[in-house]
This record gives sequence, structure tokens and C-alpha cells, in this order.
Amino acid sequence: MEFFRAKKAFNLMGLVKPIFTFSLIVTLISFYLIFHKGFVYGIDFAGGTVVQVKYDKPVQIDALREKLKNTPFASAGIQEFGSSSEIILRLQNTTADVTKDTAQQVSTALKGTGNFEIRRVDMVGPKVGKELQTQGIIALLVSVIGILIYVAFRFEWRYGVAAIIALVHDVVITAGMVSLFNVEFDLTVLAALLTILGFSINDTIVIFDRIRETIRDTKDASRYSLADIINESVTNTLSRTILTVATVFFVILTLFLFGGEIIHGFSFAMLIGVIFGAYSSIFVASPFLIWFGYDVAKAKAAHADKARRHAEKEKMRAQFEQGIV
Repeated sequence: MEFFRAKKAFNLMGLVKPIFTFSLIVTLISFYLIFHKGFVYGIDFAGGTVVQVKYDKPVQIDALREKLKNTPFASAGIQEFGSSSEIILRLQNTTADVTKDTAQQVSTALKGTGNFEIRRVDMVGPKVGKELQTQGIIALLVSVIGILIYVAFRFEWRYGVAAIIALVHDVVITAGMVSLFNVEFDLTVLAALLTILGFSINDTIVIFDRIRETIRDTKDASRYSLADIINESVTNTLSRTILTVATVFFVILTLFLFGGEIIHGFSFAMLIGVIFGAYSSIFVASPFLIWFGYDVAKAKAAHADKARRHAEKEKMRAQFEQGIV
């Protein structure tokens, strides 16, 4: 059966150079931001105490800073939390009795600033924060290595390496945008990065699987270049990719706009990761198959040999069941 359709496929590989150049520039900028500018670490990684205070009416941040000048919380970071009547105090120090001492001390320090209630007090020690950083890095590395092994086993090493390059591209750019926009890097952002790995590799595998099917089902695959086969395969999966990405994007956008401050970092990272993860499968992972020298004729021969060995096994099994051998 001739797999190629009469309808002409989109020449997506013809757009690789400008788009890949753009990705390369953004990736290099992201590396610079990550290693030079760094992140605004949340309490999960930096350690310290976070106190959430709810007022019955809007308050002025400058007035609160002035009020805390002559208290133990003079160096506390203050920011709005979802609305002008709710604030977060970030304290570098921690206390042994978080739920009692810190809440009482903050209440005393803010006395006279209006009617308020202490809604939340969270504390993470510096040692625990450092351990969470290490464990987060290990989780990312283990995920990447596991994906590399899976893809290389299911396809071959060229597919595996191409997929990992695309994943690194997605994670680095997402982390770079988190750094650029000073989004607090906490456990929810780390969860988003791990989610992006799964989302991106899923789309990449769908495209790789279609490339393999196109090579297998085309009668004379050697007549076509790998770029032609990739164009055909991506065109066939493009509607699926667009629908999946659009669905996820609008869900994440809703969370970003209306989900509140608690999941702001997660939804922001996911928005960036979904966008870059969608096109990296096409314009980053797929071109690397060409640059790695993936041979269509050899792949077609390997598929034919595998099909021949499978047919021989089935024939021998049928003969055995019939008592011929």
C-alpha cells in the first residue's frame, strides 16, 4: 500500500533553519538567565517562614514596611497575594514553634494597621530547602535518563538522543522564562517542569511513531528523502497536535488567570512549556534525525527483515499446530 497521499504535505522541514535559529538563540539566553541571573526561590528551596495575612480592606505595602521598621521583621519581604487586602510576609529566620510564636509576633508587629487575621504560617529550614533542591535536580535527571532509555529501546539511539535534545530545549527555555519574569521557583514550578517532560515526549513519540510507519508502509521509501517522510508524517499528525495543544493551553490559561497565587508559578511554567514543547517535537527533535544521518533505505530494510522473521515464526507455529513439523 502506498502510504503517501495525493494531497501534498506541508514543507515544514523547509522552515527548520529560521525556527531552529530562533530556538537556539532563546535557549542560549535562557542558559544565561539561569546561571547568571538565577531564580527567586520560594520557601520550599530557600528556607524561612511565610506568613499569609488577610485584611478586611485594602492596605498599602509601603505603610506596612514603615510599621515593621523597628520590629524583628524589618527585613521581611512583603507582597500582595491575589488582592490588595491580602499579603504575604517572607521571613529569612525561622522559629521552633511556628504556629504559635511567629503568628503572635507578626500580630503584635502589625497591630494598628487594621483588622486582619493570620491565615497561614509555613516554615522550611535551610537544610530541608537544600535537600529539596538536590532532590528536585535528581528527579529531573532521572526522568530524562528514563525517557532516553525508553525511546532508544522502542526506536533506536538516534530517536532517543533527538528526543532528549528537544526535552532539554523545552525545560531550559521554560526555566529561563521563570527566571526572566521573577516567578517564584518552588515545588509547583518543579512539578510543572516534570509535567512538561511528559507532555513534550508524548507528542514527540507520536511523530516518531508516524515516521516509522510511513517508512514501513511506503512501497519504495528509498525514493523519498527523510525530510519528505518527516513532512508527510508531521502533516498527518498535525491536526492531533493542534487539538491537543489548544485544549491543554486553554485549560492552563484558565488556571493562570483565575487559579490564584498558589498555582501561579505552576500555570505560568506550563503555559511556556506547552507552547515550546509543541513545536520542539517538529522543529527540534525531527530535524536531528536528519542531522544524525538516519538512513531511510536501511530503516526500510530493517522493517522488511523484521516482518520476514515474524512471518517465518508464524508459519512455523502454524505448521507445528497442524503436526507438520
